[in-house]
Amino acid sequence: MKILPSLFSPAGQNARLSIVIHHRVLPEPDLLTGEGGVTQFEKGLGYLTNNFNILPLSEAVNRLGNGTLPARAACITFDDGYADNAEVALPLLQKYGVTATFFIASGFLDGGRMWNDTVIESVRFARGDKLDLSMIDLGTHAIATLEQKQETLTFLINKLKYLPHETRASQVEKLSAIISAELPDNLMMTSVQVRQLHDAGMEIGGHTVTHPILASIDDATARMEITEGKARLEAITGAQVRLFAYPNGKPGKDYLPAHVKMIKDAGFEAAVSTAWGAARQNSDMFQLPRFTPWDNSELFYVLRMMRNMKQAIQVV
Repeated sequence: MKILPSLFSPAGQNARLSIVIHHRVLPEPDLLTGEGGVTQFEKGLGYLTNNFNILPLSEAVNRLGNGTLPARAACITFDDGYADNAEVALPLLQKYGVTATFFIASGFLDGGRMWNDTVIESVRFARGDKLDLSMIDLGTHAIATLEQKQETLTFLINKLKYLPHETRASQVEKLSAIISAELPDNLMMTSVQVRQLHDAGMEIGGHTVTHPILASIDDATARMEITEGKARLEAITGAQVRLFAYPNGKPGKDYLPAHVKMIKDAGFEAAVSTAWGAARQNSDMFQLPRFTPWDNSELFYVLRMMRNMKQAIQVV
């Protein structure tokens, strides 16, 4: 089947680089969020290694720029810094002999929790048939069934995601207090796990401190988030952090040209977005696209990767 992706991604100056993005790798699928489990992840990892040449992202970026990429070049990335990346994903990456890049929001290490996970876990453990959040202007929701909890969760995440950073934090804190569930404090990596990934040959990349949508905060705060996140990870690993992933990552919506310049000024050598597509030699190395196919069969997985190679690259 390798001949098919080779048609769209030849070696050399006409090469295209496919960068695959993941977040969590759970021991079992999460029915509430729809997040896949380790079985699905390993299946996709097998499809990738069977049909593509997997490179570390830093090497792939350099070779893309100088026209020496192999055919069917691909990279594997993870965002945010979930503990299951080290506990579940790392052994599989080692089993298949591939290197991945982990973009870590440093402020949640060692017991922290991202705002969306506070919402997810609060809804998961909410009791009763109804969730009344009208006192914080988030409505009243039926939660008696899994489907109703899924609908409630989708509503809340969409409602909160693009609020100003401080407003969102306040709303999430109030939501958590109303539901009053015992929430986990082990979802994100520890500093020891970050070092474990680095020592295993994996790449560590910057992802800010607290994962704000950069376009929603002032420039001084954005610059601090970028540089401080980088410095904290470098202190943990003892190595330079050269790669960056924009939080949420939609060009022109989640980050702007000013933030691209901040990334360059901070000393990063490349950055990735969440715009679909495959990178080419003339791509902006600070706005590289990423994509993840979700098909269960190898043929359709490869065909979706090929379709993504044709996707127009979006830039700000």
